[in-house]
Amino acid sequence: METDSYKTIVSPSTGLYKEKGSKFIAISKHIESEDDFKEFMAEVKKEYYDARHHCYAWRLGPDDELFRSNDDGEPSGSAGKPILNQILSKELFYTAIIVVRYFGGTKLGVSGLIRAYKTSSQEVIENSKIKKKYIYNTIELKFKYPRLNDMMRIIKEENLKISKQDFQIECLLRIDVKRNDVKYVITKFSVFHDISLIVL
Repeated sequence: METDSYKTIVSPSTGLYKEKGSKFIAISKHIESEDDFKEFMAEVKKEYYDARHHCYAWRLGPDDELFRSNDDGEPSGSAGKPILNQILSKELFYTAIIVVRYFGGTKLGVSGLIRAYKTSSQEVIENSKIKKKYIYNTIELKFKYPRLNDMMRIIKEENLKISKQDFQIECLLRIDVKRNDVKYVITKFSVFHDISLIVL
């Protein structure tokens, strides 16, 4: 069964990790697209313009499974991947994390960097407000006006959300239904053979 819900962060947050003089500041943000991330990165680079590295990872929705990570000059796999792994392990979507590093003069080695980027990402996720959101499909109903009461009764019984309505001689209703409830809702309306029903 396809998922009809996902977890995401709903407001920006920060996390901090320090080791051997180096400072790792993690910033999280909800994003809806790659362009959103580019704007987020521009904001972070403007605020932390003097940081040596701006490493990141982001992940979009559960359907497209689009994600990216970048080490921004750190040794390969030591920064972006640990950040991404935290997003994946917490099962977050539409989420971006950027970790900026201020170098403290002492090299940490690859294992030290992995620990630093992982820990700062954990910290920012723990500080972020996380919310469960649902994926909706839209069902469009067309019917003659006398059938309106039957349609509205089902909508009320099933606590469905109307996104568009047009009541004339020929009526139109669009309702938003949680993805996993679509088949069930269709069966409720299908007892009426004089209506038109399509999933948009």
